[in-house]
Amino acid sequence: MLIGEFARRSGLSQDTVRFYVRKGLLQPRRGRQGRSHGYHEFSERDVALAALIRFAQSLGLSLQEIGDVTRELLWTGISPEREVALLDAQLAKLAQKAAELEQLAGYLRGKRDWIASGRSGDEPRFAGLAPCLASLIPPAAG
Repeated sequence: MLIGEFARRSGLSQDTVRFYVRKGLLQPRRGRQGRSHGYHEFSERDVALAALIRFAQSLGLSLQEIGDVTRELLWTGISPEREVALLDAQLAKLAQKAAELEQLAGYLRGKRDWIASGRSGDEPRFAGLAPCLASLIPPAAG
């Protein structure tokens, strides 16, 4: 199938498909159409691989990590020990991200409650927010 149909079937934009091809994440067969214009021919396997890439991204893997693991899986295979190590590493990253998100959610709940109470008491603070806000406020003219 050509790129348009592949993009439709995989749920990716054509630009994303081309990017994945350039990065080596997808390796469609090269065909020829007309005199000198080459084109990519995608297979059902490529559709499945695109779904795997999207799933891996949703788990927080970078495209570099996805490419490395995919190449390892397809070319040399992954031992159970290596697979467990990869999964443990990703679980640790997700646990860290979950803790960060819970901290942000706690701040938002506190801020919402503070506003709903008529701003009584001390305004909730978020440790990472103060430096960001300080950089936005110009110094006082003196």
